[in-house]
Amino acid sequence: MSEQAEKPTPRIWVFIEQEEGQPHPVSWELLGAAGRLAAELPGSVVEAVLLGHDVAEIAAEAYRYGASRVYLIDDPLLETYRNMPYGVGVSKLVTKYQPEIFLIGATTLGRDLASTIATRVKTGLTADCTELAIDPKQMILAATRPTFGGNLMATILCRKHRPQMATVRPRVLTMPEPLPAAEGELLREPLDLSESDIPVRRLRLIPGEEQINIEYADVIVAGGRGVGGPKGFTLLEELAESLGGVVGASRPVIDAGWIGHEHQVGQTGKTVRPKLYIAAGISGAVQHTVGMSGANFILAINSDPNAPIFQMANASIVGDLYEVIPELIRQVKGAGNGQ
Repeated sequence: MSEQAEKPTPRIWVFIEQEEGQPHPVSWELLGAAGRLAAELPGSVVEAVLLGHDVAEIAAEAYRYGASRVYLIDDPLLETYRNMPYGVGVSKLVTKYQPEIFLIGATTLGRDLASTIATRVKTGLTADCTELAIDPKQMILAATRPTFGGNLMATILCRKHRPQMATVRPRVLTMPEPLPAAEGELLREPLDLSESDIPVRRLRLIPGEEQINIEYADVIVAGGRGVGGPKGFTLLEELAESLGGVVGASRPVIDAGWIGHEHQVGQTGKTVRPKLYIAAGISGAVQHTVGMSGANFILAINSDPNAPIFQMANASIVGDLYEVIPELIRQVKGAGNGQ
């Protein structure tokens, strides 16, 4: 048998994140990216990893987004996420099937799990990536992420260890179109753990304040330093609410403490792709625009006619946002009332 024939098939894995049976959209974005990587890596296949309890139906969705096989560990111990059983389960799969590349969403759960897996299987991990490609010379994963506070972009290669792991921010990758008739193979694997093996118990869930999820919002009204202070965001919140959207912000506003970090859009914040993005008092620094350039329609409001944000906006209003925003609110509410 030739050496080429003995070479194992490169597997590109994607972790399918789910909570209470609902898959996170970043999983499908990653499957789309895995398909593009597979096209650059000859002979490779795209596969998915799914953990939970009574979640086998999610595998059908994974096939539609490009997975040829789904490795499923279905166990009552996995009904809610706990780091130890999830980390052990996925690490066993990695050790057994030896994937070449493993992609995980850079969500709260994904960041926690990915670092655990990388530690257990003794490989590297590039976190919070914004771009993925196959290096044409070495034919390995080239994972790009912001560094030095978003002022530089670093492309990282994992030459010696496998799998090559990366977490990727939600919404930095395009959502692929699902293939309705796609099918694949479901391979079930055991967890081989008991409750007594797990040192952490979930006693009860104490609901916290509802967290906004700006990554998947259709409408975002974002403010920058031009808003002038925390009180200005009350006005933006009123406009966002009238449009059925959420409030975003640039990094200087977050650093100033005017609004919470969960609202940050940009290179060191969230990447968004809304249908409508209203940028109020935002100058348009590249660290911010890289996070919202995928919006379908951008409306910029700024008193400076030379603000860089106007160069990428679909529509622009030069004026005082404290005059423009109230008028927009009036018109939106008037349209809703049939006036």
